[in-house]
Amino acid sequence: MAEPATPNLARRLTAEALGSFFLFAGVLGSGVMAENLAGGNVALALLANTIATGAILYVIIAQFGPISGAHFNPAVTLAFSLRREISWRAGAAYVLMQIAAGALGAFAVHLMFDLEILQFSTKARAGIGQWTGEGVATFGLVLTILGLLRHRSEAIPAGVALYITAAYWFTSSTSFANPAITIVRSLSDTFAGIAPADVPAFIAAQLLGAVLAVVLGGWLFTSEQREEGPPK
Repeated sequence: MAEPATPNLARRLTAEALGSFFLFAGVLGSGVMAENLAGGNVALALLANTIATGAILYVIIAQFGPISGAHFNPAVTLAFSLRREISWRAGAAYVLMQIAAGALGAFAVHLMFDLEILQFSTKARAGIGQWTGEGVATFGLVLTILGLLRHRSEAIPAGVALYITAAYWFTSSTSFANPAITIVRSLSDTFAGIAPADVPAFIAAQLLGAVLAVVLGGWLFTSEQREEGPPK
């Protein structure tokens, strides 16, 4: 039986855009709703935000994974570019689409909740604890994807959703683990926001975590890997 054709770049970018839109809207919108309904109980608000994020992750990865690989995250795209499973040119296009569509998701949330469309977060998230949390969160996310890809690819939607659900609670930063959503969260002065000045350090920690996961995963899963084809 012939291998199914790889979707063209336009379809893959559209899938990345749609997934990023709904992921980022899910994170920010559930944060707004949770804060509105939790009556000042931050733990309850975080729990609601966590559940919604895990749920939307499962749906969009299952839905768009067969088309684009369901990255929705520059750290994941970087990992696959380093592994030569996506070309750097296509990877750059993925990242631009993730950020642009994610920003539209944030603006849609602001519109739905009658907030100012264009805004900047004032929520400080800085310090060695927060940066370590982001490094650990992203390292674990990328390693989860690489491990499941080799052993149980059908479990990736559930595995990623469950990992992020857990990481919201075991990391000090509540597991952004995604440079694009970190940028977009700085454009929303809501429960899930981050001050623009704190974004660069978060992204640096995330990218470091992703690179370390690629290095370790390349060694850990070597005996199970198939031969790599040319970049797409």
